[in-house]
Amino acid sequence: MTQEMTSPSPLRSRWAALGVLSTAMLMTILDGSIVTVAAPAIQDDLGFSPAALSWVMNAYLVPFGGLLLLAGRLGDLVGRKALFLTGNTVFTAASLLAGAATTSGVLIAARLLQGVGSALTAAVVLGILVTLFTDARERTTALGIFSFTGAAGASIGQVLGGVLTDALSWHWIFLINVPIGLATVVLALPALPRDRGLGLAAGADVAGALLVTSGLMLGIYTIVKVEAHGWLSPHTLGLGGVSALLLAGFAVRQARAATPLMPLRILRSRNVAGAYAVQLLTLAAMFAFQVIVALYMQQVLGYGALDTGLAMLPAAVAIGAVSLLVSARLSNRLGERSVLMIGLVLLIAGMGWLTTIPVDADYVTDLLPVFVLAAGGGLVLPSLTGLGMSSARPQDAGLASGLFNTVQQVGMALGVAVLTTLAASRTEALRADGRDTAAALAGGYHLAFGVSAGLLIAAFAVSLLVLRRPAPAAPAPASAAGREEAAEARR
Repeated sequence: MTQEMTSPSPLRSRWAALGVLSTAMLMTILDGSIVTVAAPAIQDDLGFSPAALSWVMNAYLVPFGGLLLLAGRLGDLVGRKALFLTGNTVFTAASLLAGAATTSGVLIAARLLQGVGSALTAAVVLGILVTLFTDARERTTALGIFSFTGAAGASIGQVLGGVLTDALSWHWIFLINVPIGLATVVLALPALPRDRGLGLAAGADVAGALLVTSGLMLGIYTIVKVEAHGWLSPHTLGLGGVSALLLAGFAVRQARAATPLMPLRILRSRNVAGAYAVQLLTLAAMFAFQVIVALYMQQVLGYGALDTGLAMLPAAVAIGAVSLLVSARLSNRLGERSVLMIGLVLLIAGMGWLTTIPVDADYVTDLLPVFVLAAGGGLVLPSLTGLGMSSARPQDAGLASGLFNTVQQVGMALGVAVLTTLAASRTEALRADGRDTAAALAGGYHLAFGVSAGLLIAAFAVSLLVLRRPAPAAPAPASAAGREEAAEARR
């Protein structure tokens, strides 16, 4: 049995569906960044301790990252549209609960539910997109638009978080999701095509589901708590080891199960496996860059939260403009692999620039050029998405989407955990050597930017050595007569 999908009617076109999918992802990404700016206000109002405050973010990240792969496969089995609508409904209801929260326990519970809803939604978005846009040129354009909304969400979240918190209250960073979520559900009903899943029997691997979900959740929890416990602590090593064993058990289970949750054929494509490796390295560097450059501006240059968000806006504009206006055209002309490598070169140059940024940096001459070079992300992200989803069969599109997003989340979490820890260690060492606070912090951030550049160089090497430009597919004859003509031509 294969996944069946009915194409939308003219009034429910693929581009209308893309608008719905992009809006849902915009809301998901925006929610991940909007909370960081409002965290101090939440702490003061609800009485969070510094350690407990981290759970306002972690309670969202752990279920979100841990459920993506399972949710993607469930989309293939029960229908991607149904899972998309369910996820949006859960996320919208949880946002209302978070916005109305008056205690820390209610807010954390609401954030957990938001993470579940986001996972159900995000896991199937790319699966729906690639089954809607089967033409290579249209798909490249659609991925560019989709990546544009992602860049916009990350940046808008930082600015909007400051504006809503200052003008109204922190409650509104969650309440703003309610009308957007409701509109997304209402518009998705007619815009998204109906699909009939494979049926749970096609992948009813309960043991595999338990192994991968528990392994991913435990792994992401371990990563986000590294800053509190350290990399070599019993907490990190013990839980990390258990997570690795669970995921190894999942891999063994998938190789032997009669109806695996994740058929291993999805990883056999050289381009897909290579794209996942590049994505892990690149997202680790790019997301850590967003976090650390914001810390640099606030802790070294003395910027406020809102000023920091506005200062980083040119990076989002550059990424969004390139992904929307340039990426698709270049990919259609040069191929996704070449465009990916051009984008990585720009990002490497930006990270290299940051390793020399002074303590008294000037925004226009020292920071703005880096944010312009960040436009490379507008080439990298759509290209990676296209390569990562390139071999997804219709019946596996949800799984491929969930796996792609899982790698993304793990890369982001690892990047922040590793690079902030390295920066903090370097800062402490410089303080011990007698450096003042600003110089020590700058030195720590220089190290983090240098390691980010190294990760991007490694991503470029994988792109060069592993990825291959796909051969153009020969058009299939439309009829028996066409097949006979093709055969005659070959003879």
